[in-house]
Amino acid sequence: MQILMTGAAHKRVGERLAKVAPDAQVVTALPDEAYELAGHQIAPEKIDPEVVWLSLDSYASGTLRQLYSRLMKSASPRWTQIMAAGIDNPMFRSIMEKGVRISKSSAQATPIAEYVVAHALSLQVPIAQQAALQAKHEWKSTPYRELGHTRWLMAGFGNIGHEIAKRIKPFGVHLTVVRRSPVAEGDLADKVITLADIGAALPDADVVVLACALNDETRGMCDEAFFAAMKPGAVLINIGRGGLVDEDALRAGLDRDQPGHAVLDVFATEPLPADAWFWDHPKVRVTAHTSNSGDGNLGRGDELFLENLRRYLAKEPLLNEADPSEVGLPARG
Repeated sequence: MQILMTGAAHKRVGERLAKVAPDAQVVTALPDEAYELAGHQIAPEKIDPEVVWLSLDSYASGTLRQLYSRLMKSASPRWTQIMAAGIDNPMFRSIMEKGVRISKSSAQATPIAEYVVAHALSLQVPIAQQAALQAKHEWKSTPYRELGHTRWLMAGFGNIGHEIAKRIKPFGVHLTVVRRSPVAEGDLADKVITLADIGAALPDADVVVLACALNDETRGMCDEAFFAAMKPGAVLINIGRGGLVDEDALRAGLDRDQPGHAVLDVFATEPLPADAWFWDHPKVRVTAHTSNSGDGNLGRGDELFLENLRRYLAKEPLLNEADPSEVGLPARG
């Protein structure tokens, strides 16, 4: 079996990989379309991997397209572990059209969950007001609503949604989650609804988190009716995809305090243009699609690949495997 990955990834996991797949040939992708096998350069036409690892460093190093191109030109690929949690990029559809299985990443779920909780907390506790009082040397009480008295509504309950729930439930929040199927999820969710019922849940939600995939069902889900149903003063946090939100409807909603604040890490157009209205809106926090930028992502991604490789070789179910229906293809039977 041949495995294709970046040289940097192999340096990190080489010893552990040899224990999981001792008989595998590991081909490493280097910059400028170069490849190595066992320390020697190998011609691209001789590369025919069964497994391709599109690791996080492949994106950072500029070798992602190189790996993808080799995967698409090869005859043998059967499975690829990717660096992304969402698969709305057309690249992933083309991989699945080729019949290659895809496992999504859960590595970024930890920092994204921390991002969500940090922003939500900072908008409940009047930190900015307290700082302003300090600057004026003014001794004044700043009452606020405790997090345990808030109700949260979260669209999407995959890896990211679960990590968010793990962090907020100890505060005592009431959590309603939106899933495709209204099936309970242990002790993390107080209530589970479908997307069709989200409008009825919005008027009671103090914090609304968008953590769902972008697809035909969810595209533009946050429209005029969505914002009109929101509780005045509520907080909207979008760490899903920009396409979930009708941005004009959001602007109108903010003007009437529905929502009262918006924390946006994703946008319909990225990078966000310098003249976009979001930058200067007093009720909006803009971050550059960076909620996932924790310092533990590489390590978690490495562990996930090695565990999924073990499962692949043992013919066990893969962690976070995507279904073709997620990219608009017929569901797996």
